[in-house]
Amino acid sequence: MASYTRDEVRRWLAGVGEIAAAVNRTTELPELLDLVAGTACALTGYEASGVLLVDRERRSLRITGAAGLPPEYVAEVNDRHTIQLDRGPFAAGPSTRAFRTAEPVPISDILADPTFEPWARLTSSHGYRAIVAVPLIVQDEVVGTLNCYRTQVHEFGPDELALLTTLANQAGTALQSARLIASLTEQRRMLEQAESIHTELTAVALRAGGVQGVAEALARLLDRPVLVTEQDGSVTASARRGGVLLAPEEVTEELPASGIVDVPRLQRVTAPVLLGRDVVARLWVPGPLAALTELERRAIEHAAVVCALERLRQRAALDVEWRVRGDLLTDLLSDSPPPSVAARARPLGHDLGRPHTVLVAAVDGTADTTATRTLLGVTQTTADRVDPRPLVTRSGDHVIVMWPETAHGAPAPEAAAAIRTAARNVLSGATVTVVVGRRCAEPAEYRSAVQTARGAIELARLHAGDRVVTLPDLGVYGLLLQTNDPRELVRFTERTLAPLREHDARKGSSLVATLRAYLDSGMSVARTAEALYVHPNTVGLRLKRIEELIDVSIAQPESLLRLTFALMAEDVLGSTGGPS
Repeated sequence: MASYTRDEVRRWLAGVGEIAAAVNRTTELPELLDLVAGTACALTGYEASGVLLVDRERRSLRITGAAGLPPEYVAEVNDRHTIQLDRGPFAAGPSTRAFRTAEPVPISDILADPTFEPWARLTSSHGYRAIVAVPLIVQDEVVGTLNCYRTQVHEFGPDELALLTTLANQAGTALQSARLIASLTEQRRMLEQAESIHTELTAVALRAGGVQGVAEALARLLDRPVLVTEQDGSVTASARRGGVLLAPEEVTEELPASGIVDVPRLQRVTAPVLLGRDVVARLWVPGPLAALTELERRAIEHAAVVCALERLRQRAALDVEWRVRGDLLTDLLSDSPPPSVAARARPLGHDLGRPHTVLVAAVDGTADTTATRTLLGVTQTTADRVDPRPLVTRSGDHVIVMWPETAHGAPAPEAAAAIRTAARNVLSGATVTVVVGRRCAEPAEYRSAVQTARGAIELARLHAGDRVVTLPDLGVYGLLLQTNDPRELVRFTERTLAPLREHDARKGSSLVATLRAYLDSGMSVARTAEALYVHPNTVGLRLKRIEELIDVSIAQPESLLRLTFALMAEDVLGSTGGPS
């Protein structure tokens, strides 16, 4: 379930629509819950599913709707192995944890998980080996869980959990709608309007209208302007209504990750667009929440679900495009780029006949796949504003960009600053370093330019990240990174430092570290001793031993330059990975 074709979108929307239609038919709650469970099985291919609801005292969960689960299993769980929420032998399972944390809880093998032990024999006797419990949330309150079963050991991936959470969110919306419909006197009118909302929004998704199409449909349904923004505040879609167009506003408030809420300072209502539990965008509508009818609120929630499905489809398409770009980059960075590389780039919107500047960006600190993916998305959004398109792709924890020279687009240093700023706005406190590398006029020049920029970013992050760096900013390091033959640097470094390394390895000493500290401290024995937590006499003895081993006098300027250069070359070779 990691990719999303149009047929799959149609199938998911049809399943969601069937649930919505059942609500509109005022289906009895047990039948509705059975339908939710059955829809989960039909859409995911799981062998069984159950909907568990909390009791009035909020002390236990009971299977209230099911598909594929034998009646005797349901009775046994409800009557003798009742899932508890407070304490006791049946209060540590996945359903209880999903209910308490409002997060999905997957178990890939129930026989290997001690928390499932109270139900393991019963569940495995009916042929089930894996389970996932997903919380059902109604108006920010967890009311139960959607449990799905597999007959084989199964690892539930992040995209799979995101889709299940999206289905659970819609099921929660359906439960809330069912409760509302049961209590409203104008039932017929509400049913007709709810069906109209679903039909309108589903039609947008099936014709691939995108997030903009969802915004326009919602604006018609509410007769209000609608705005959709990314997490960094940039506009994804905007629909005018009554001559009014909502402008983006800076959001300083901490907004919840679920439900529709008032933002009084802006005199607007907002609802999150969720992929799993992650907020990827926000819907905005003018006016206070109290001014919206229940059906209008449901329309906003439904629109947010359809926007999430659109984002999943866009993500799948981007994944394919980025893989194609990755293959293109591999060929472009080979020793001899094939002549066809420029022709292959053209359908993707890239003109490799134009000079480009190499940019390399990376999240500072420990490499994180999610953070790097976020940086890739931010970089692509920045690049999409330029024509011809910059080539953006990912290699390891680096995002690599070929930024074209254009008459109207931002120059490479400005683009680097824009990428860094936009990424920091969405990375929750993480920082980003961007290197502006060399200008390339021919495909054959890209390989060495990318190697140089990748080495530069590692050096920049080593010394002080969170900035935009050009090669001249790195001084001598920048010159060393651009050395045409790194093997010469290797040989020079080995000739100079090998005797010290061999002595350190043989004697367990710290001559190389002492030399670095001595040069970093401005050749002060006292400051070196302080930095290494040793006596100054010890530093003096080590320096004398260094002079003996490599036959130099540290007091001579030429010797100091040689040692400094060797250590800097070692830094550069460590950043570039040495010669290939």
